[in-house]
Amino acid sequence: MSISSVILPVLVQVGLTLILLFWMGRTRVGHLRKGEVRVKDIALGQRNWPARVTQIQNAYHNQFELPVLFYALVALALITRKADMLFVVMSWIFVVSRLVHAAIHTTSNKISQRFMAFVFGVLILAAMWVIFGIRIFAAESGV
Repeated sequence: MSISSVILPVLVQVGLTLILLFWMGRTRVGHLRKGEVRVKDIALGQRNWPARVTQIQNAYHNQFELPVLFYALVALALITRKADMLFVVMSWIFVVSRLVHAAIHTTSNKISQRFMAFVFGVLILAAMWVIFGIRIFAAESGV
């Protein structure tokens, strides 16, 4: 597989993270400017932000949980040359699950739907790691 085809899902995931970051910042600044939140009330924690800010903020923070394992796996797959078409397809499926999860998180925030998107992403990522591990150990044992 070409490096660009392996990296493109990573760039989309990074793009999602940056979009959520800027959206969160803009929303926070908006609430501060309107006087709905005072700096002293949020200086030491996030509890005093309005629900909408917290919703976007939580979606943003979620991008530093599962995706970290995805980034590590992509780096290892590139280094070891174990990224093939299956890897790229599964990468896209994982990233789409993260997009869906973030969309649910920042709109309806229905826990059951969000949980299903999360679990789906976990299962895809876990399968990717298992496949990667099998390929690494199979290569070492000459299988």
